[in-house]
Amino acid sequence: MPSVENTQPDNLQRSKNRRLRDMLAGEQIVRSFAPHDVFTARILEEAGIELLFLGGFGVSASVLGIPDVGLTTLTEMTEAVRRMADRLTVPLIADGDTGHGDLHNVARTVRDFERAGASGMLLEDQVAPKRCGHFSGKQVIPAEEMLDKLKVALDTRSDPDFVIIARTDARAVEGLDAAIERANQYGDAGADVCFVEAPQSVDELARVVRDVPFQQLANMLPGGVTPILAADELQQLGFRIVVDPVGTLLATGFVMKLLATAMLNDGRVDQLSSQMLSFAEVKKLLGLDEISNLRHR
Repeated sequence: MPSVENTQPDNLQRSKNRRLRDMLAGEQIVRSFAPHDVFTARILEEAGIELLFLGGFGVSASVLGIPDVGLTTLTEMTEAVRRMADRLTVPLIADGDTGHGDLHNVARTVRDFERAGASGMLLEDQVAPKRCGHFSGKQVIPAEEMLDKLKVALDTRSDPDFVIIARTDARAVEGLDAAIERANQYGDAGADVCFVEAPQSVDELARVVRDVPFQQLANMLPGGVTPILAADELQQLGFRIVVDPVGTLLATGFVMKLLATAMLNDGRVDQLSSQMLSFAEVKKLLGLDEISNLRHR
């Protein structure tokens, strides 16, 4: 086991990082989810999703049971990254929020996420404590301050294939023109992917791609301020990655309510088996056979 002081990724991690770079260089838009826990991450990987995100909203909800308003600490987020990345063979991009503080905190966030097994990180220009990108009341730091943070993040990564996604929340605060200007500044500074959060129309999505000549991420949040487009439509516009940030959380919540209602009304839940994985499928997903076989080697 490598020392905690070792900042160099191992061969498996480098392979994940390279796979992410290959996806970004491909012709097809990358379709992604942000699972809220390791179990949902395993389900998505098994289903064929080739890139996953660990978002602050999902971690806040699943680990702490609170909304995404900047209360999740770097330590909590890093441990969530470590748990999830350890059980995945696909690349994982982690939400670095604002970098959890000043420039030295940004550097630590990059180092901790790399050590924990992430293949990339989002860094945003909100004022701390940040808020979910589709909540009201956001504020942004000066672009120059974000550029300093971005430079530190780019200089700190030990593997050049570790992807830095620069996110701006300026659309809701300063308007679309300012958000586009910021995204271009971040791209010029070396961000691998630019992310203008919360455009408010299809026309705005199209303009973001047209006016920001860097690889772009589209955040398709059901119930958010951005209209939902299919991946093929987003690809035609020019987006490189599409991610659903809360779908697993919303779906899980819906099914949990069905289960609770069934137990309260009928005293049993097996009548919902067509809407659930079988116990055998869960055991296989979790790798029970591999663990059991260790006794017979």
